[in-house]
Amino acid sequence: MRFNIHQESEIPASSQLYNQICFAIAARHYPPGHRLPSTRQLAMQTGLHRNTISKVYRQLETDGVVEAIAGSGIYVRDQQKQREIRASINTRKKIIKDIDQEVRQCVDTLLNSGCTLQQTRDLFIQEINWRLRCGARVLVSTPREDIGASMLIAEELSPNIDVPVEVVPMEELENILENSNKGTVVTSRYFLQPLEELAKRHGVRAIAVDLSDFKKELAMLKELRSGSCVGIVSISPGILRAAQVILHSMRGNELLLMTANPDVGSRLIALLRAASHVLCDKPSLPLVEHTLRQNRSQLIRMPQVHCAENYLSESTIEQLRKEIGVMT
Repeated sequence: MRFNIHQESEIPASSQLYNQICFAIAARHYPPGHRLPSTRQLAMQTGLHRNTISKVYRQLETDGVVEAIAGSGIYVRDQQKQREIRASINTRKKIIKDIDQEVRQCVDTLLNSGCTLQQTRDLFIQEINWRLRCGARVLVSTPREDIGASMLIAEELSPNIDVPVEVVPMEELENILENSNKGTVVTSRYFLQPLEELAKRHGVRAIAVDLSDFKKELAMLKELRSGSCVGIVSISPGILRAAQVILHSMRGNELLLMTANPDVGSRLIALLRAASHVLCDKPSLPLVEHTLRQNRSQLIRMPQVHCAENYLSESTIEQLRKEIGVMT
């Protein structure tokens, strides 16, 4: 994946790069364990100073998105690990096909560390029981100012997992977990770091879900002629901010971009009047269509409306089903 930095943009170059890397990770262009380009490679590709790129990488590491391995490089952090294990490159690349062999190796490791066979059995049972307890419910959490992201995640998880799914603002999550520490906390990778710490204090898990790669939507945006006005409507302010950065990195100032939350009627009407193409998420679609019908006489032309089919990738939903013990 190539990163494009527009020096004339009002958005700082470091923020452009940070957001583009986060999107690449969230959309699984860079999966867990993937080694990110070196600062030298990125400097040649983007024209940024290596110190700027190093600063971005340090911020990504601070936010828990990547991890630096001395003498090796910067790697996408595997958020599904329950313990921090800095594995060697060979271990990262190793794929164990024989599940029975993997179980035997785990048992041997515990025995070699001094555990008795009974203690090893108890550890396995304890871990499995804990994971089953975490699978009792799913708490989808993001900051209150972007609770729309939680709603998008919950909408796609609810039909696919057979456990209760609740939306809880990050600011209220501690109170919820103090009353009951059963459940798995689900969030996007942007907010995982603080939620991991909170979940650990209450003995539950925090898992990040991966976003869709939005291939169809991005392909459509690439083909629009210069000067087109694009409207993006979403219940998530975070999606609107990310879309602005990503679209600017793709097309610079070639396209005019307008964004709106569906609850802000006046802004939505202005967007629908100006845009030739409108992209929206599923929760926003009914209101977009209703607003178009109500204001049709005021529109010079009807914009083409494109609804994103998915917010989450199919693989991340399947992985979560396994994590919480849902039978397929």
